[in-house]
Amino acid sequence: QVQPVESGGGLVQPGGSLRLSCTAPGSTSNKCGMDWYRQATGKQREWFSSFSPDGSTSYADSVKGRFTIYKDKAKDTVYLQMNSLKPEDTAMYSCKTEGFLPCGSWGQGTQVTVSS
Repeated sequence: QVQPVESGGGLVQPGGSLRLSCTAPGSTSNKCGMDWYRQATGKQREWFSSFSPDGSTSYADSVKGRFTIYKDKAKDTVYLQMNSLKPEDTAMYSCKTEGFLPCGSWGQGTQVTVSS
């Protein structure tokens, strides 16, 4: 399976920036989409951004204009540039490959904490 691995999380002050990475070897050749989800403590996991195999992107309203998703195909890595972070962005951020097998796996996640 195309297994994603996330990195780049950490502690950042409100208004700050972070860049998350999701590396999934084989995701480009297998035409996997790459989706980002997040789950805050006590809340349901929510989708908030996608990078499709055709290069199109989509965002939830909660992050539109602040987050940017892009992909380095040579590295099979999707990046999530997060700017103007807010305390409500605090969550465990997870990446998932989308599409037909061998796509369809979740990464283990990376924690993002926005706090002063």
